[in-house]
Amino acid sequence: MGLAVAGLGTAVPEERLTNADLEAVLDTSDDWIVERTGIRERRVAAPGEDAATLAVAAGAAAIKDAGLTPADIDLLVVATCTPVQAMPATAALVQDALGLSCGAFDLAAACSGFVYGLVAAAGMAPDRPALVIGAETLTRITDPDDRGTRILFGDGAGAAVLAPSPLADRGLLSWDLGCDGSVASLLEIPAGRRFIEMEGREVFRRAVRIVVESAAVALERAGLTAAEVDLFVPHQANVRIIEACGTRMGIGAERTAVNLDRYGNTSAASIPIALAEAAEEGRLNDGDIVLLSGFGAGMTWASAVLRWEGRS
Repeated sequence: MGLAVAGLGTAVPEERLTNADLEAVLDTSDDWIVERTGIRERRVAAPGEDAATLAVAAGAAAIKDAGLTPADIDLLVVATCTPVQAMPATAALVQDALGLSCGAFDLAAACSGFVYGLVAAAGMAPDRPALVIGAETLTRITDPDDRGTRILFGDGAGAAVLAPSPLADRGLLSWDLGCDGSVASLLEIPAGRRFIEMEGREVFRRAVRIVVESAAVALERAGLTAAEVDLFVPHQANVRIIEACGTRMGIGAERTAVNLDRYGNTSAASIPIALAEAAEEGRLNDGDIVLLSGFGAGMTWASAVLRWEGRS
């Protein structure tokens, strides 16, 4: 049996922070932000929203989309770098709110977290449905006076139900996970501090190389090439990173999912939100090869190759 994506769900806050809003408080402009990042607006969590509430909404939608009930879920993985509190895990809060009765844990791999979560779920619950959620409230750990980071980050959640498929050639085919802790300081919140600190140029340079190399490894393990990829769903960090990766791999814009213009960088939530929107837009068909690839603080990276299982 294969292990395929059986359901998808998203949840994003109502409040929007546009480039025009940022022009009013920072030394920046809409043209400058769009040219360098591709971002036009981001979502901002309301006072009553947090990573758990967003995860609950996205998770409930994914379970419903899969045609399942909470009782069917055998494992919950919540990928987040913005947990609600230090203890217990945000996954415990999400599990209770969704009415699940299964194992649940948080996974901290920053922007690579969702793909890490898929791989973890595949190994831990290979014959039962698992719920993997990426949920973030990054605007709360972003310095409001830092032009370099405030323009980038947004809030949201995306979820996927991973479930056994009767078709052995569908679902998760291969993956590549990695981390280079020697450069962890490039993107971090140092101990005792509140906000993200980032060396943007070096992160950009490393991100392109890491994504291309990791994607190549994952595709090779699946016995595939970039030319056979029907949809590339990258982490939504920066449109120039996405375009550079696509160019080096030979994957054009017509085969790439991009939505960061509307959400910004939502870390672990970005890939599942983009995947869910691509499915909703009819960009995924039965048998399609889907490449997911993320990179983030750590520096972590993660790529996964799926053969899509169509749903009626």
